[in-house]
Amino acid sequence: MFTGIITDQGTIRALEQRGDLRARIACGYDLSSVALGASIACDGVCLTVIETGDDWFDVEISAETVSKTNLPDWAEGRTVNLERALKVGDELGGHIVSGHVDGIARITKMEDDGDSTRVTLAAPEALARFIAPKGSVALNGTSLTVNEVDGRNFGINFIPHTKEVTTWGRAAVGDAVNLEIDTMARYVARLREFD
Repeated sequence: MFTGIITDQGTIRALEQRGDLRARIACGYDLSSVALGASIACDGVCLTVIETGDDWFDVEISAETVSKTNLPDWAEGRTVNLERALKVGDELGGHIVSGHVDGIARITKMEDDGDSTRVTLAAPEALARFIAPKGSVALNGTSLTVNEVDGRNFGINFIPHTKEVTTWGRAAVGDAVNLEIDTMARYVARLREFD
């Protein structure tokens, strides 16, 4: 489990297709405190640490995960949002995030609004019904509040701090974004199927 509060930005140092995709990610974490088998959300994708070095960790990524996320866009040098798994007693500053990406949203519009940036994204048709105004979504692992919804399109806002401490300061129209809908919305919708 995660909170959607990004704690580091990592850089893809290497990608290697073996049986699965293996990625090496450089980061600022104290890796002596990261056990093998630990979970780290990488652009919102919960991945398992299989090896560590002084300033990097390796993860293996299944074909299923690659097919459901923006991982096909990953390349050496790309920066990704990182968050270590939630521990009992940690502050829950965002919302409960599982790191299980539901699909890809696309940025369709960006405009400055004061010092902030308003962003419109298009969700996949099957996920749009789970997104509600003033509800939560995780986009590339970042916990965000939905401003408005219009069919498949929804808007969010990035304050300067978020743009500075995450990869959102480098976002552009057309980007594919990992979308995780709010867990509560998923279960409410499922329960309504039985009414």
